[in-house]
Amino acid sequence: MDFAHTAKMLELQSHLQVFMDRYVLPANVEWHREVEAGRYPLPLIDRLKERAQGEGLWNLFLPGLREDEPGRALTNVEYAPLAEIMGRVPWASEVFNCSAPDTGNMELLHLFATPEQRERWLMPLMDGTIRSCIGITEPDAASSDPTNLQTTIKREGNEYVINGRKWFTSGAAHPNAKFVIVMGLSDTRPEAEAHARHSMVIVPLDTPGLKVVRNVPILNHHSPEGHCEVTYRTVRVPVSNLVGEEGRGFALAQARLGPGRVHHCMRTIGQCEVALELMCERAL
Repeated sequence: MDFAHTAKMLELQSHLQVFMDRYVLPANVEWHREVEAGRYPLPLIDRLKERAQGEGLWNLFLPGLREDEPGRALTNVEYAPLAEIMGRVPWASEVFNCSAPDTGNMELLHLFATPEQRERWLMPLMDGTIRSCIGITEPDAASSDPTNLQTTIKREGNEYVINGRKWFTSGAAHPNAKFVIVMGLSDTRPEAEAHARHSMVIVPLDTPGLKVVRNVPILNHHSPEGHCEVTYRTVRVPVSNLVGEEGRGFALAQARLGPGRVHHCMRTIGQCEVALELMCERAL
């Protein structure tokens, strides 16, 4: 496979690097000062988002865009080096509307949302006016294999009733987060086919019975947007909030997580490059 960059992509990489050097890096000290003082979200993020959108550095991650969806329609191969550049400053991805878990949720809704779901949830996400979460991992199950998940999503008439406990729900502490896509068991029969038992539903964060319990520290670090413990106690949403088809949750999770793994890896490579550069400079 040919991974050589086209002239168009080299130009876009240069454009992004100039933006990072000119606007993001100089704001890094202010970002840390404000977050450490407990002020979040930050006006500087909104200022930078407006500038990035104006320069066409927006929704860089999502291929196959429709005409009404803002972005650049890049492939994963084209996006990967851009994620590497953004990853050099951990908070930078949000500036370009490329931060997880919104990217994965936009991909999921781009592929499977109904017209009503597109209008209410996808388009505000793509415009960067709201944030979102994904509820997959659980503290009481080996969640690296999603077939182990135990949160239940049971249909009762025209509603789904959700009960369970989720772990590391990224973004749930962000004040602009408006909904979470929850994955759980919609078919609780033990004899059911393992990969056809789960579904995904959209749950607004202000739904009764949903509680953001706490922001779980990771390696003694608290992310300001949160990697939260979230409980669901008889949470009711209309059946119209189902994403895709009932029983297709495992397949949807794979469609969502596949590209995201590339994004995460490339951002991490960017951070490792910064660490190596700082170490070399220090040694000299």
